[in-house]
Amino acid sequence: MPGLFDPLELRGVTLPNRVMLSPMCQYSYTDGVANDWAMIHLGRYVASGLGLIMAEATHVSARGRITPGCLGLWSNTHEAALAKVVAAVKAWSATPFGVQLAHAGRKASCEIQWLGGKPVAPPRGWRTMGPSAIGFDDWPAPEPMDEAEIAGVVAEFAAAARHADRAGADVIEIHGAHGYLCHQFLSPVSNQRTDRWGGSLENRMRFHLAVFDAVRAAFPARKPVGMRLSISEWLPAGEGLSLDDVTRLAAVLKERGCDFIDCSSGGISAKQQVEAGPGYQVPFAEHIRKATGIRIVAVGMITDPHQAEAIVREGKADMVALARALLHDPQWTWRAADALGTAVSVPSQYLRGRTISGGVPKEPVYPAAQPQRAVAAPS
Repeated sequence: MPGLFDPLELRGVTLPNRVMLSPMCQYSYTDGVANDWAMIHLGRYVASGLGLIMAEATHVSARGRITPGCLGLWSNTHEAALAKVVAAVKAWSATPFGVQLAHAGRKASCEIQWLGGKPVAPPRGWRTMGPSAIGFDDWPAPEPMDEAEIAGVVAEFAAAARHADRAGADVIEIHGAHGYLCHQFLSPVSNQRTDRWGGSLENRMRFHLAVFDAVRAAFPARKPVGMRLSISEWLPAGEGLSLDDVTRLAAVLKERGCDFIDCSSGGISAKQQVEAGPGYQVPFAEHIRKATGIRIVAVGMITDPHQAEAIVREGKADMVALARALLHDPQWTWRAADALGTAVSVPSQYLRGRTISGGVPKEPVYPAAQPQRAVAAPS
């Protein structure tokens, strides 16, 4: 089996290794427009040697934002701002760049995380939408979406995919997890519709599939599209989705051309009882991989290099995604390469910090006017 630092082919994109920056909301933007903070945050990973940089949840409409401070991609203005960030990252790193497209549905219009995260009322906030008039916890109930609104949101995902492509994204991940809009349509906890969008599992999967098909059609065929799913809702049996339900969705997504599933969990109900611990979501990833054969990303409390290596080497997942570990240490990948006795690609400017003896140059990957990248030998 391949290891953590072996390359991975996703459609027409080659990831240099199997460590991914997990998308993490920064809640730092005005009207959804990428700014200097996006440049600072993502720029920290230029020298990291990651296999894939995945930007935070990037919302397909103003109404779909989790908070007023969330990133968006619903106009040419948003596209141009994000393109500047992507261009800056790619000017100094050969790591592929991904964008996670999202719509929060009934969990939109909330305060930013460090200010409490509770619902925000108009005029600063807005009326939310969802499959049914069922609020999350004690939050306001969303407006049930009619056929035109459903079609409109699907079209917004497709438009955002086109914006992402023009902005320079190599990969798209659709956020179908954590109790946001796609997940709301899938789960019987939040979807009590009696039309073609609710009831049976096939009907409740319909929104996920419509969004995926629209994004896949809008994004270039050579570029991969994946989806993040909540494999477990952490609710008692019979109160939400079953493992078989989500496995079925993953299998259908693969049939329709999905390139990978990012296996997370939870978010649909405040009553969830999460059994967290190191690698606690890895068994979900392993199950979906074995059941469907689709490429899998494992995420959730993966912090140790040997732990990450074992997940990939033992065939439990094809990639690992790190969030808090990379916030704490953007050069985690350097440390992992050292621990595993291998090499990782870093910019020439940082070689002195990577190893005492220097590095082994690779062929230049930039114009001659720019510094070339080099591979630092294990110390």
